Amino acid sequence: MDLVNRSRHIGGTGPAAADWARDAALAAVPQITLDALIPPGTRVVVVAPHPDDEILTCGALLQLVAARGDAPLIVAVTDGEASHPGSPAWPPERLRQARTDETDAALAHLGIGADRVRRLHIPDGGVTAAAPELERQLAAIIAPGDIVITTWRFDGHPDHESTALACSAVARQRGARVLQAPVWGWHWSAPGDGAMPMNQARKLPVPNDALARKRAALGCFHSQIEGDASSGAAPILPAFAMERVLHPFELYFPDHA
Repeated sequence: MDLVNRSRHIGGTGPAAADWARDAALAAVPQITLDALIPPGTRVVVVAPHPDDEILTCGALLQLVAARGDAPLIVAVTDGEASHPGSPAWPPERLRQARTDETDAALAHLGIGADRVRRLHIPDGGVTAAAPELERQLAAIIAPGDIVITTWRFDGHPDHESTALACSAVARQRGARVLQAPVWGWHWSAPGDGAMPMNQARKLPVPNDALARKRAALGCFHSQIEGDASSGAAPILPAFAMERVLHPFELYFPDHA
């Protein structure tokens, strides 16, 4: 499928989590164990375009890796300061601090300290324009042998897609490996349309406790999951969008998918 030229507009409500649960292609994706996906002792570097993407993509994996004794590193590309344009209640500086605090609280649910976060301060909504700077900063962080987890290169949001491309470029240079996970791909694509590369994907089974921790972590992002009374805007991350990433598994694509 030509995903480059296909519309990946994020609008409406998209397919429900229950629709995806009935998708034959998703059901056929092979499972993989944590140790096979992330060998013990391997450093995981999660590169999140916005605060909350580290939980949406791989919150359960982060909890499982941390419980195993390996300390993952979370790289916050932007501070998420542009999520509420024109909001009287949520000016950029308030958002920047709130979303930092929300990330720290979310990671605590996964057993990960705030000291495991590196913030790059790339402008929210401006990752494509800042791609050279992002690659420069990532090159100083990513090391040979790391496994880098980020958003899917066809996820629909420009910041997500540009972050994935930057991770791929730097990982090739540094001898690291990249796994990509959909966030908004669950929204703009649909069961049965063949848009997401299920034939190349792997499913990491998520135990009930890890899934509960992931759900609790997502609940920390109050600025995103609650409506904005000052502007009348709906939640940035509505409940139906969260449910699509709360399967009893997490889905990962190889770098070239």
